[in-house]
Amino acid sequence: MAEVSEVLMSVLSTIRVPRPGDRVHKDECALSFSSPESEGGLYVCMNSFLGFGSQYVDRHHTRSGQRAYLHISRTRKAPKEDEENSGSGDPPKKKPTRLAIGIEGGFNVEQEQYEEEVKVVLFPDRQEVTSDDLATMPDLVRERVSLAMAGLMSADSVSHALQVQQWDGEVRAESRHAVELKQLDNGTKIPPSGWRCEVCDLQENLWMNLSDGRVFCGRRYFDGSGGNNHALLHFQQTGHPLAVKLGTITPDGADVYSYDEDDMVLDPKLPEHLSHFGIDMMTMEKTERTMTELEIAVNQRVGEWEVIQESGATLRPLSGPGLTGMKNLGNSCYLNSVMQVLFTVPDFQSKYVSNIDKIFDEAPSDPTQDFKTQVAKLGYGLLSGEYSKPAPDLGEGSEPSSEPRGDQVGIAARMFKALVGRGHPEFSTNRQQDAQEFLLHFINMVERNCRSGVNPSEAFRFLVEERIVCQQSQKAKYTQRVDYILQLPVPMDQATNTEELQEAERRREEADSSGAPPPAPVRACIPFTACMAALSEPETLTDFWSSAAQAKTTATKTTRFASFPDHMVIQVKKFTFGQDWVPKKLDVSIDVPDTLDLTALRGTGQQPGEELLPEVAPPPLMTPDVEVKGILGSHGNEEDDSLYSPLLSPVLDDSTVSQLCEMGFPLEACRKAVYYTGNTGIDAAMNWVMGHMDDPDFSAPLVLPGTSSAPGTTPTESVSEEHLATIVSMGFSRDQATRALRATSNILERAVDWIFSHLDDLESMEVSEGGRSAAESEGSREPPPGPKVRDGPGKYELFAFISHMGTSTMCGHYVCHIKKDQQWVIFNDQKVCASEKPPKDLGYLYFYRRVTE
Repeated sequence: MAEVSEVLMSVLSTIRVPRPGDRVHKDECALSFSSPESEGGLYVCMNSFLGFGSQYVDRHHTRSGQRAYLHISRTRKAPKEDEENSGSGDPPKKKPTRLAIGIEGGFNVEQEQYEEEVKVVLFPDRQEVTSDDLATMPDLVRERVSLAMAGLMSADSVSHALQVQQWDGEVRAESRHAVELKQLDNGTKIPPSGWRCEVCDLQENLWMNLSDGRVFCGRRYFDGSGGNNHALLHFQQTGHPLAVKLGTITPDGADVYSYDEDDMVLDPKLPEHLSHFGIDMMTMEKTERTMTELEIAVNQRVGEWEVIQESGATLRPLSGPGLTGMKNLGNSCYLNSVMQVLFTVPDFQSKYVSNIDKIFDEAPSDPTQDFKTQVAKLGYGLLSGEYSKPAPDLGEGSEPSSEPRGDQVGIAARMFKALVGRGHPEFSTNRQQDAQEFLLHFINMVERNCRSGVNPSEAFRFLVEERIVCQQSQKAKYTQRVDYILQLPVPMDQATNTEELQEAERRREEADSSGAPPPAPVRACIPFTACMAALSEPETLTDFWSSAAQAKTTATKTTRFASFPDHMVIQVKKFTFGQDWVPKKLDVSIDVPDTLDLTALRGTGQQPGEELLPEVAPPPLMTPDVEVKGILGSHGNEEDDSLYSPLLSPVLDDSTVSQLCEMGFPLEACRKAVYYTGNTGIDAAMNWVMGHMDDPDFSAPLVLPGTSSAPGTTPTESVSEEHLATIVSMGFSRDQATRALRATSNILERAVDWIFSHLDDLESMEVSEGGRSAAESEGSREPPPGPKVRDGPGKYELFAFISHMGTSTMCGHYVCHIKKDQQWVIFNDQKVCASEKPPKDLGYLYFYRRVTE
């Protein structure tokens, strides 16, 4: 022990006590998914506070020279029955009262279910020092090491801090009606029990209106339970906005609903409002579940999600390489589904998993913040099979299930999720997200991190050819743009069960008028061929500015493929907007085929004898954010023609801008929408607005090519040559790179984000590889090549699809089905099972791979 004491003394200066702000990784290895619960436990460096599993801690010691590590190992305790669950066979669970993770009253992180052993381990010989050993060592060693150990164990881990920070679901706003609520002096007094609905005598789910004290039943649910809508009808008749749920009133508060605000709310004057009708909050006891408890019950059931388990079939659990489940980290099923599919693609496997040793060897000192390292770690975790093991038994006293559950230990991609979501307003939270948006976000990150070397995103990248024909001159214009996903329209008017849908709508209207339970919904059946026809049919453009006619006219636009990628992603456009601009999901069944031939949709380019529209730009736009000094020959002079600007007249359609502004969108966003859609009308501008609402510069001033929005600058302001070269190396032209940098104040990272979120807006600019300008390419008859794309036959086979359950992308649940060795497999977070009836007709994202002859 004297030798160990000497070693500790020699490394004492490297042992630190965590300070506020230090990132402590004591739940997960930086290079694998080992944790304190894993075999071998977790080693936390007592200087950098990075955690490593037993297979990687020697590597870190060798590279960093650090010798002192805190070793944390946990073994699962056998659960004990509590009084409430006595004899039930269920594990003890303290019931959550708050829809939140890791905070008082929220979902338990289950740390109390483990026995923990902590000791210091000294490398390279792995000498162990326990707390008892420290007691025999010199005071300086004992105090310093004990303080560091206590600090590490008491510090919040990074993953725990993120959980608390990201999700607290029970945040209610104060009702705007509460403070000035008018209560009628009608003598009504509410007894402490025995409540009934005044209309139907229902004795549960009862709500008392806080304006007049009348008691009615709550809303009716789809299955006919819940209530008969009488409280809602009373609000519609009287306009009295607030109601309290009887049975939830306690000295701590109650459930209050605002029908006018259509949400659960806070009423700061609730004791006074209840006392008006003879109710003393301090003496009331809860007799019904609160709305939060009902919502929690739904959230606890969502892991099972019976409806997507293929009609309740008993599914056979699978395990092994490529069959690893992923834990749901709080609405992270969208991320889980996308990453499961991506690591089925050979490009991602070879880029990140085949080279994992090289990636780890080249990782920076803090691998938790390195994109390539964390993607490789995730890919290896999914494909290796190391974590594809059945979940442990619940312990003695638990009844074995009669059906295989399919749950695995799986992997919890906390570091990966935190890294790819960092700084993003949505993906940094624990709210549900759109899987398609996350797929594009991740591809964007791959593009940014693969500026040199192999880029796996090329597997999905393709060129779209758009042919616009001026109907007045019959001359054509061809443009190309880069895309990664084929968006498939859903023509609802092509449903094959129209009569059934009409009858269902008639029954629903009858039920609404009579107060009867609503009928079961009927799903529209749309042929896949109808979707493809809608995709390929020409689109009519009104108010098209023709360079041939030098006037507005009508044109037709036809969209085709200029190249076919190795892997084709198809998004079914199920999410749309109703006439009231409220997002809604189309409930449709589409007979998506196992094989797909897109050959007929390949673009042909300019046809023999076809004349092209003259390459004359439309009149430039005068903008208030650019100070135009003058026009040569008018206010300029021959010596200074740098500001020569052949201004003609503004081309913005003021009426379209005004219509968009009246809908509540920012003025600058409206101006951009009209400008970037070329004055093609309100519909096109509205589509642009809806497609760019999440852009970081959505409401920033419109900046035209060759101009700058910075105050005091001229339209010819230079940009960083280094930044230009970086963007050009990604396959974009110098003009495009310049435009992106000027639109983002010359900040490289923002410019890269901007250029990928404005690909559609760049379609009119010449796309050139290596930064070749259009002028340099004039001598060639071939159009300048675009960003690097692969091309081949347009024949594909389905190998995966992602399905969404719920009413919008902001709620519900995602799962994916992947074809592995001719067998369909369902990945439902931690459940991995053989699929018996893959619901291919209900998918949201479909993944096809090229069929090679």
